[in-house]
Amino acid sequence: MAAAILPPFEVSIMSSELAVRDALSQFLAALGPIALDVEEAGTIELVLAEVLNNIVEHAYPAGSASGPIDIKCTHRKDGLHVSITDSGLAMPDGQLPLGNQVSVDVDLDDLPEGGFGWFLIQDLAKDVHYARNGRKNRLTLRLPVGIMI
Repeated sequence: MAAAILPPFEVSIMSSELAVRDALSQFLAALGPIALDVEEAGTIELVLAEVLNNIVEHAYPAGSASGPIDIKCTHRKDGLHVSITDSGLAMPDGQLPLGNQVSVDVDLDDLPEGGFGWFLIQDLAKDVHYARNGRKNRLTLRLPVGIMI
């Protein structure tokens, strides 16, 4: 259980695979004062890694210019409220992918490609919403960690 509400903070990077690692490190370091347990920190890292890697891969695909990714976090009694914005390509059809649960009880070569990351994001995070406003993508979600009772 968290001891106190953490002040809002922001992490900003330019899209690249290496920058994703840096963003995750900065984000988790900023959460230090609320003393999350290992499982909560792992959930945060997994969800943010999936989101950020999707942005790098799909919003700013290989061959296109890199661009900004801004992550804002507000700690509230019901968890961490996170807003992630970028200026890359829009989501297909202007909406979140469904995210499919897949069976992992198959040979490694038979694992399906794609969609599982969005299943994880939507399973581990709450209140997941996407909007395209002008030339910006905005994904908001709540991570039910660091909850205040």
